[in-house]
Order: sequence, then C-alpha cells, then structure tokens
Amino acid sequence: MTLTKRLVVCLDVQLGRVVKGVQFEGLRDVGDPVELAERYERDGADEIVFLDIGATHEARGTMLDLARRTAERLFIPLTIGGGIRTVDDMAGALRAGADKVGVNSAAVARPEIMTEGARRFGAQCVVASIDAKRDGDSWRVYTSGARVRTELDAVVWARECVARGAGEILLTSIDRDGARTGYDLELTRAISDAVTVPVIASGGAGNATHVCAVISRAGADAALVAGIVHDGVTTVGALKRAMRDDNIPVRMVA
Repeated sequence: MTLTKRLVVCLDVQLGRVVKGVQFEGLRDVGDPVELAERYERDGADEIVFLDIGATHEARGTMLDLARRTAERLFIPLTIGGGIRTVDDMAGALRAGADKVGVNSAAVARPEIMTEGARRFGAQCVVASIDAKRDGDSWRVYTSGARVRTELDAVVWARECVARGAGEILLTSIDRDGARTGYDLELTRAISDAVTVPVIASGGAGNATHVCAVISRAGADAALVAGIVHDGVTTVGALKRAMRDDNIPVRMVA
C-alpha cells in the first residue's frame, strides 16, 4: 500500500491573527486563523499547523483559547506549536484539540521533553520543529523564532530528536522562508536521509513545481505552504491537483 503524501498549511499566529513575513521578519496580517483553517480544510489541506510565533520570544504560553477555537472547527489533524516548554504544556495543547505538538526552543534547551512527551502521549504526538540556516557546507539550528543561533548541526540534531522520541520532523529553511524561490532541496534531502520518521518541508514554496520537487526529489513526506495560499497566488486544490498530475499519491477531496 502506497502512503499518500501530504500538503500542510501553516498558520503563523501573532496577537490572534495569521501573519506572514520573509525570513521570519516584516510580518503582515493575512487573516483570521479560524476562518483560514476552515477554508483550507474545505480546499483539501491534509493538515494544519498552528504556530504561535511570538510565544517563545515573548516568554509566554501558547494562545490555547484561539487554538481551541481553531481545533473545534477542523476534522483534519492539527499541530500546535510555539511557547511549549514542558510536558504539561504539551498536555494543554492536546486538550485544546491538537493532534500533535511541535517543540523547538524547549527541545534544544532540554531534549528530555521529547522523550517524556513520547512516553506520555506517544511518539506520533511529538513533532520536532527544526529551523535551520546554511552555514558553509552544513546547516545550523536556530531557536526563538530564528533569532538565536545554536552550535547544533541540523542533520545531527534531527537524528537526536528522533532518538529522543520525536515522531515527525517539521523542517524550516530560514534562508528560503517567505522567499518563494523553492524549498531547500539539499537540506531536505539530508534530513530525510538521516531519519526514519516523516519530514515536513517548510520554507520557500512559490508554486506547485516547488511543492512537487521537494517530495519527489528531496524525499519529504509532506510539503508545508503558507504565503502562496494566504495571498491567493494559488489554492490548496490547485496544488493537490498538480501533485496528483505529477504522479505523487495524494488524498483528493470531492
């Protein structure tokens, strides 16, 4: 049986609104998270990622009330991330309606959170969110919304995340984020080859060709999009049809 590849839509949320920028900067308002999540589900999105992008930097918890209102309207899986610091925070996100919880800065600060989360909720609930930026011939891991550079090599860190219990990797290329020039295929391939869990590629989608390439050429299990659907450059439905036409196994809606 062939597993279908996924198209995931990301909602970067700040102050209760969905925002989008370039390389995590120059953020602009693009809409209401609940309305957008519902629209993307109708269009055929396989999953929604809800990221509270200011929570870690502003040292506060995730906006769970807004996340809950979003989850209540969805039938497709929802990943919640941003401001998750403890296993109890993970439990709160799952109670709010998340199917999976993303950890980034907290996992770097204390990798045990992934192991504890996997033991308590199952590895399928734990998503290691990795923001990576090219550094010579390799990629460096960044935290706090791409503000803080670490000494971690992205490929080595991805392997450790899986060993610690992460059931999925959400991989964002900081260099490509919002640029719409295509995903970082080399980075995605390096991570996909290094781990045994699904990899969601993020950062750089500009058109359907980019989405198809990161799956068929770089080994991603899912492609994450944001700005191109928020701004109406294309639609989830058009992207799914392009994936199908490129012989990528996908779930189509009626």
